[in-house]
Amino acid sequence: MAANLIPLHDRVLVRRVYEKETTPGGLIIPDTAKEKPQEGMVLAVGRGKVTDEGKILPPDVKEGDRILFSQFAGNEIVFNGEEYLIMHEHEILGILPKSVNKPKAA
Repeated sequence: MAANLIPLHDRVLVRRVYEKETTPGGLIIPDTAKEKPQEGMVLAVGRGKVTDEGKILPPDVKEGDRILFSQFAGNEIVFNGEEYLIMHEHEILGILPKSVNKPKAA
């Protein structure tokens, strides 16, 4: 379980959020045609960034936040057979609202 893995400093543990594997028309998308999602769920957060003065700046994200990040953000790891990302908080582009409606594909 990822709860046993706690990131250090300003790092964040993220699980990618995968979308459906079929198109709205019912076609199955092969693995070779899929891109890795740039959306994820925050599972654990470090204490925060340590300044030069030794103060800790708490992170802006918290466990349970759904976030957006760039395509090459973070480091992919496998922990207990599950794939995760560990990234610095500054690699996160934004926090999605709880009720996000995705646009329908044409």
